[in-house]
Parts: sequence; C-alpha cells; structure tokens
Amino acid sequence: MSRLRTSRAAVIALLVGFAVSAALALIALGLYERNEKRLLSLRVREVSLVLGATQTNVETPLASAAALASATNGNATRFRELTAPEVGPGKQFGSLSLWPVGVAHTAPRAVAGATPAIAGDAQELQRLFGGSARPGVMHVVGRLSAAHPALGFELISAGPGTRFAVYGESPLPANRRSRVESNSAFSDLNYVLYLGRSRKPSDLLLTSLAHLPLTGRQASTSVPFGEGSFTLVVAPRGTLGGRFFRDLPIIIGVVGALLTLAAAVLIDRLARRRRGAEELAHTLDRVAAENRRLYVEQRGIAETLQHALLPASLPAITGLQVAARYVPASAASHVGGDWYDVVPLGEGQVAVLIGDVSGHGLEAATTMALVRHAALAYIIQDPRPATVLAKLARFVNSSPHAYFATVLCVLADVNGRRIAAASAGHLPPLVVQDGEVAYLPLSTGPPVGVSAGEEFTEETTVMKQHAALVAFTDGLVERRGEVLDVGLERLRESVAGQREAVDALLARLVSEFTSQQHTDDTAMVAIQWQT
Repeated sequence: MSRLRTSRAAVIALLVGFAVSAALALIALGLYERNEKRLLSLRVREVSLVLGATQTNVETPLASAAALASATNGNATRFRELTAPEVGPGKQFGSLSLWPVGVAHTAPRAVAGATPAIAGDAQELQRLFGGSARPGVMHVVGRLSAAHPALGFELISAGPGTRFAVYGESPLPANRRSRVESNSAFSDLNYVLYLGRSRKPSDLLLTSLAHLPLTGRQASTSVPFGEGSFTLVVAPRGTLGGRFFRDLPIIIGVVGALLTLAAAVLIDRLARRRRGAEELAHTLDRVAAENRRLYVEQRGIAETLQHALLPASLPAITGLQVAARYVPASAASHVGGDWYDVVPLGEGQVAVLIGDVSGHGLEAATTMALVRHAALAYIIQDPRPATVLAKLARFVNSSPHAYFATVLCVLADVNGRRIAAASAGHLPPLVVQDGEVAYLPLSTGPPVGVSAGEEFTEETTVMKQHAALVAFTDGLVERRGEVLDVGLERLRESVAGQREAVDALLARLVSEFTSQQHTDDTAMVAIQWQT
C-alpha cells in the first residue's frame, strides 16, 4: 500500500503544476484577446490613414481647377485642358464640371467627362452652388439613392473676384461591393464604409461583404474627409496574431505541468510580440505624420497656378531682344507671388513689368494674378510708370487686404532708346552698356498696399546702343543671414565684363544664383536694344 501512496511533494507539484498550467492558460487567453483587440485597432488606424491620404488626391485637382477658374473668370477651355487627365474610365472621376457660385443655372459652364447627374436638378444645384457652402473646403456629396449611385465632391474657389465651384463625381458599384484583392495588405480584413457618422444602410458606400451585417470582433473609426467624414468599420477574417496564439491556451491546458517552463517562455514571447506591436504602432504613427507633412509640402497647386498665370510666351519686338526666366522655390509651399510681363504698346513703345506679392502658396499666387491683371489694365489706359503705380496702389487700398506688393514699371521707347521707370518698393534693375554695369538710379516709393495716398516718382534715362536692362525679384540676390547689399554687389560683379545676349545672360544667372535649396521663387525679365 505504501508503494501506491503519492508523496506530498509530488501531490504539491501536481497541484502546483495544474494550477500554474491553468493560470498560464488563462493568462495566455487574456493576452491573446488583448493582442487581437490591439492589432485590430492598429489595422483600422492603418486603413483610415490610407483612406485619409486619398483626400489629397481628390482635393488637389478640384482646388487647382477652382483656382484656375477664379483666375481666368471661368474659362471653359482652360478648365477642360487642366481636368481632362483626371477624368475617364479607370480614373478617380467619372465627371468634373464647373459652376458659377450664386447664379441660377441648370447646366454647368464646362464639363470634363460625363454630364454630371445633378444637372437639371434645380433644388440640388441651389443647395450646392447657391453660395452657402464654405469656400476653399471640399464638401462630400452623397448621391447614394440615385439610379447610378455616385459620390460627389464640391470645392468653391476661395480667391477674390467671381467665385466658381468645381464638382466631381466618382461612380459607386450598384451593389456597393468592392472586394479586397488577395495580395492586398488588408486582405485579412472585412470592411464596411459609410458616409458621415452613421451606420444606416442608406449611408452605405462600399463593403467587402456579399451580405451585411458585419459580425464578430469589430473596430470602427471616423475618418475626416474635407468638411465631412466617413465611418469605417473593420472585422478580421481570422486571427490577426496567427493560429498558434489562438490555440496556445488549449495547448498549455493539455500539456499541463510538464510544459510549465515552455509555457513561461511562450508567455514571454507573447509579451515580446505585444511590445513589438506597440513599437509598430509608434512607427506607423511617425510614418503617417511624415507622409501627411510630405503630402502638404509636395502639393503643386501654387506652382501649377503660378506657371499658368505667367505669360506663355514673350512678344517679338522689332529693335529689342526680350528674355525672361521664372524659377520656383525648392519647396512647393514657398512658391507664390513673383511675376513679370512685357507689353508692346505700339508706336515703338514697350512696357516692362516685374513684381513680387508678399506671402507664399496658393493665396499669394491668386493675389499675384489680381495685381498683375490690374497693372496690365492701367498700362493700356496710360502707360506712364508713375501713373500706373499710383492707380495700382489706389486699387489695392480700395478694399481690405492683408498683403502688399513690390512693383517695377518701365516704359521703353525703342527707337529713341529712352526709358522711363518708377518703383514701388522694388529693387532697381541692372543697366549694362559699353562694358559697364550699374543699377538704374531710382527714387523708390513704398510698396503698393502699404499706405493710402501713395505717390511715385518717375525717372527718365537715355540708353546707349546695344544697352540692356535686367529686372529681377529679391529671390535672386537675397540670402538668409546676409545683408541685401552683398547680394546686389555679387550680382553686379557676375554681370560685369560679360558680353552676352540677354537670353544667355539670364540662363547663366539661373545656373549661378539659384539651386535646389533656394527658399524663394525668382523672376527675371530683360530687354536689349539691337541695331
């Protein structure tokens, strides 16, 4: 009988082993559930980041088209040229249309792609384009109960002058089914996407399921999109942490005390996996933040608009060689207000304009268009430089504004080789003649938009044969931490002693004075008398 008795140590070891096994099994189960919830939370954040990042792809063409329409007073041809690459089968838009804001209408001014489904719906048109929507912000319009369901996007131009709205439609599958590809990073998830913050069947946009509702463990989040938002709900198709961790509590329970040490190692492994998941979450957050910053910096709205508003070509003028260059800043957010123009006036007269509007980005670019077009209008009325600048200053000061602009206006008499020039806070141009280089002596007035009642002094100079005049903006000579006079002298020395045609001269200055790291855009325009 004594041989059948189990020692107390064995019983205790057995009891402890069962207790430890049971405890480890329960702990493993708890960690598994927690890890699954955390991984699911991470996956829904990953999907929401990818979804949120598409806002830039949708908003950029709308904002570019709206800004161009505002700058060109709704030119239909320019609108279609800009938006055509974004519309069609396989593209993100089935239709892009242009609508004046606050005007009663039933048809758009211009359409790229298919005719928008809202055309002819007076009530819907009034709601979208009546003027109540906030400009500069993308509005998401759901047309989910229509015969051909689609998701609409509306953006109203925020610049001065006549406002225009750009409306785009992206078609949706009739059954809302959009399966995840098997090679996708999210192939282990089912998802449901709703418009707004509700989960009503009527607000359903897309789902990977053949039949709703979504069942099992779920995680949801609200994804801001323009002025609206989407509600995203995801559920795993299986275990996110792997089958092994799903079955680990059962394995620990069956093996028992004999695998206590192995279970402890596995628990440690689970803890390591959890820490790895947390580190992955922090890494994903940093990557997402960096991607958002890069998307904002790399948006080319301002640069595209700047190039669209500058002269497409320079006029051919008998007796003058004309050249110009524009170099955008290395960062898209720094592009903005530099501009130039050369205007033949007849009777051997030519007006040369160059200016720089304060600020950067889309607002500076649209303001530049306003100032440039106003200056061109005043030149047609009276080309005298002092008169043009005075009228321009009164125009800017006639309404509330938060900008100012430096402008140089030169009126050249080609046959008489005589120039009249006036400056509103702008740097003086370089004059190159007979091998000598000097800055044109000017009495510089205040920039336009600084104060009311601005007056400007006009200086007249007679140019010698083959003389050249080179005007530029401060981006060519200004450097951070350096006195401006140093940059001006550096430019003068670079031009001195050189006998080049103005086109070659400007090309060389671009190579010498601009680089991939320059932080301001630069404009240059030059004229040179010919025999």
